[in-house]
Amino acid sequence: MMIDDVHQGIHTQKPRKRVGRGIGSGHGKTSGRGHKGAKSRSGYARHFNHEGGQMPLFRRIAKRGFNNNEFAVRVSEVNVGAINDAFDAGTVVTVEMLVAKGLAKGRFDVVKILGDGEVSKKLTVTAHRFSASAEQKLTAAGGTADRIPQV
Repeated sequence: MMIDDVHQGIHTQKPRKRVGRGIGSGHGKTSGRGHKGAKSRSGYARHFNHEGGQMPLFRRIAKRGFNNNEFAVRVSEVNVGAINDAFDAGTVVTVEMLVAKGLAKGRFDVVKILGDGEVSKKLTVTAHRFSASAEQKLTAAGGTADRIPQV
């Protein structure tokens, strides 16, 4: 075998099928469409879900449930104990600072501060939502809980 024979007959682009160009081409007369019937006519379009009269799959399977995930508000939860550990006394803690410190993770619409942990520092925390215990712990330590108005 010669080295130039290795790739003989291998082409990057297949030549297009020239249909309806005489009997000698092998694709003459009916142009590969067979005889008669809707599929042989111009303008025919098969519906993607048609199963030849059999009950289609999308009608055989039961409709079940509703998923509110697309419309639900995504809430990122941060505990006051984690905020107490991450920030110094007297700091004004914002949502951007929580994201920068890695406390509010992932994609979210709203940040909610929860009351797990202890607060020993005076902190001003700005977030969308606060649990009752978180708000109580922040004010007891001399800090404040400022709400961001939700749209």
